[in-house]
Amino acid sequence: MILLNPKQYDREYPDARSREIMLKTIEFFENKGKQKIKEDDQKKVWYADFLDFQKREGLFATLLTPSAHGGDDCRWDTWRICGLNEILGFYGLAYWYTWQVSILGLGPIWMSANEQLKQKAARLLQDGAVFAFGLSEKEHGADLYSTEMALTPQPDGTFRANGSKYYIGNGNEAPMVSTFGKMTDTGDYVFFAANYQHERYDCVKNVVAAQNYVAEFALHDYPITEAEILSKGQEAWDAALNTVNIGKYNLGWASIGICTHAFYEAVKHAANRRLYGMYVTDFPHVKQMLTDAYCRLVAMKLFALRAADYMRVASPEDRRYLLYNPIVKMKVTTQGEEVINLLWDVIAAKGFEKDMYFEMAARDIRALPKLEGTVHVNIALIVKFMQSYFFNPAAYPEVGTQSDARDDTFLFNQGPTKGLGKIRFHDYELAYGRYDLPNVLVFREQIAALKEFLVAATPDEAQRKDVDFLLGLGEIFALVVYGQLILENASVYKLDDGLVDQIFDFMVRDFSKFALQLYGKPSSTPQQMDCCLRMIRKAAVDDQRYQKVWTDDVYPLKDAYEMS
Repeated sequence: MILLNPKQYDREYPDARSREIMLKTIEFFENKGKQKIKEDDQKKVWYADFLDFQKREGLFATLLTPSAHGGDDCRWDTWRICGLNEILGFYGLAYWYTWQVSILGLGPIWMSANEQLKQKAARLLQDGAVFAFGLSEKEHGADLYSTEMALTPQPDGTFRANGSKYYIGNGNEAPMVSTFGKMTDTGDYVFFAANYQHERYDCVKNVVAAQNYVAEFALHDYPITEAEILSKGQEAWDAALNTVNIGKYNLGWASIGICTHAFYEAVKHAANRRLYGMYVTDFPHVKQMLTDAYCRLVAMKLFALRAADYMRVASPEDRRYLLYNPIVKMKVTTQGEEVINLLWDVIAAKGFEKDMYFEMAARDIRALPKLEGTVHVNIALIVKFMQSYFFNPAAYPEVGTQSDARDDTFLFNQGPTKGLGKIRFHDYELAYGRYDLPNVLVFREQIAALKEFLVAATPDEAQRKDVDFLLGLGEIFALVVYGQLILENASVYKLDDGLVDQIFDFMVRDFSKFALQLYGKPSSTPQQMDCCLRMIRKAAVDDQRYQKVWTDDVYPLKDAYEMS
């Protein structure tokens, strides 16, 4: 089964320790139980029990310490990081969040040339510490150019840090806060490590009403030596962006975990509730919504899994992950919202009840598209790849499933964050050409109309500067990449052709929706509008296929899982 089921956990790992970590994490949450998870959420209880568990079992130490700085089982292995991402999201976003911001905080450390700070981080991980990423500021958000955190040189060769940071997860308990700022004498960017326990570190407040501690903190003449500096200049700038390149991918997995749990709860409720003399799951519109939600969720997971493969094979010569990762961030997370919307229409008022996991899911799923760069920021990034993706393909060796036990060392040696327009991609038609299915064929016709738009009705200079116009175009482009990686993984995970075609049923509809939006943009020209009309297509209807997906894949999940 493609979806996570904690009661029948069957994800494959090449070593016993990795599987042990996942099973123990599941056991921790199942023993805690839904009632206690909900109670802690409602009372905004700091998740000390989870942090004690991760310390005792060495979760963060094992999964987030590169092998060069850890024990035999330690490595930074994206395959198993994805696994824990999904499990933590499944049980509650708060537990995922403390893990996620530790990943972000460790990024500039593992990218640093400061070996002493790396060894310190490894020791702290062994001791069960969490980490924090001090990047955003209250007035500037993630606008790195405008950062006001300042490091001022002193006559004795040390520095004084002054400034504040905002939206800093774990800022209340991280002994190493990777803090981004500028040198006052040169204007160079800098990353340095601060400690929440220092008397000059002022943890001002938690800026959210939640279990998470999302800190505002301020440094007041905080003393820094060269030994506490992680990077300077271009290296610090690159560390900031490259850390986000790694970290924002995880948000898609949180969405997948949340949606999977919510799906089990929704389909079980609907299948056991009778209205007007019939079960709720017998209503045609309910079957449609649940089937659509299932197909979207499976597609989310297929894409995120495949994107991980390209992260793990990345090199200076192969940076395709820089397109796929922001699509996990912007597309998988917004699809997560769509899944929850569909499920909520099925369970209606039940989704508000305080004893339901769904009540947390409906709230938390909204956060993920808005973290680590908004959807709009990530769409603006991916459109930079559109020319190369469609019109300048390159030959690459076939990439298989990357589940082996190894360090993903390139992620901490990504190099300069320039030259995105020069990145090449393999021919997307290779994936689409493998499937002779009705909706895949319709989708390929929509892609052809999009390429005609780009060639014959090319956006002019004003449109290329019009963010609203580019966002509309970017949504369509993202769908093409989304479909490609879904198809690349569909055979790997042995999806039935009927399910694949049902997935492309919603893909065709979404393509049409975004094409209509692009058609209606104020600046769209008659020629562009004509191309958009050719992108608007009806999905191929096949009731036999649809009923088989419902009977074989969706409806059986009504009894698949219920939390302890």
